[in-house]
Amino acid sequence: MIIAPELQDQVVAHARRDAPNECCGIVALRDGAAYAVHALPNAQASPLRFEIDGLHLVKLLPSIEDEGGSYAIYHSHTRSAPYPSQTDIEFSLDWPGIEWLIVGLAGKEPELRSFQIDERGAVSEAGVG
Repeated sequence: MIIAPELQDQVVAHARRDAPNECCGIVALRDGAAYAVHALPNAQASPLRFEIDGLHLVKLLPSIEDEGGSYAIYHSHTRSAPYPSQTDIEFSLDWPGIEWLIVGLAGKEPELRSFQIDERGAVSEAGVG
């Protein structure tokens, strides 16, 4: 995923704002490059998991797709490395082909990493540029 520093800053700011709970949202993409970040509320309000309310998705995703775009899902890990947890992997099985951007807040500096998770739950790093 190509995501400009100002959009990365928006994701990190959202993660910090929602900490100690995980944050979540949508990154709008066009040709693999991010053009907007949509911060959404975590319906779980939990430090261990996230859930995006379907009503937000019903409103947001069609407009992104109508503009010829696609999307990635982002969330934060407030106490662990930005790598998909088993919970993340299981959740991703309902979202085939989606890229997952995770912001880690456990270290001194926030860290952003992006992943693809296939239908078997195999994780591969996609990279953030």
